[in-house]
Amino acid sequence: MSIETSEIILNGGLTFLAISTAVVLGFVGYYLVKLLKDVSVLAKNVNETSLILNTELKPTLQELNDTMRSINSIIQSTDEGMVNVKNSLENAITKTKTLSDSLLGGFLKGFMTIFTFFGRKK
Repeated sequence: MSIETSEIILNGGLTFLAISTAVVLGFVGYYLVKLLKDVSVLAKNVNETSLILNTELKPTLQELNDTMRSINSIIQSTDEGMVNVKNSLENAITKTKTLSDSLLGGFLKGFMTIFTFFGRKK
């Protein structure tokens, strides 16, 4: 094999290497540009979404806060009502107990008086 033939083969190999490298760099460059474009669109969408959330979230949170205050006031009024009912029931039970104790005591005293009265006559 001569030097001229080896130079032709070497030049052919180098030419193939240069062309294949250019093609690979072209594909990589194309996909890199496409990736950058997609990232740019994504960043714009994220920015729009954050703006929408910022404008919509504040009124929603304010409405939620108002609702929680309303629920809290309802719960407090219900709690106060339950305390009033509890106090009323305790007063009624106490009065009923006092009345039943006095009635039972009077009944027993009357029964003992009648029993002793009939017990003495014999």
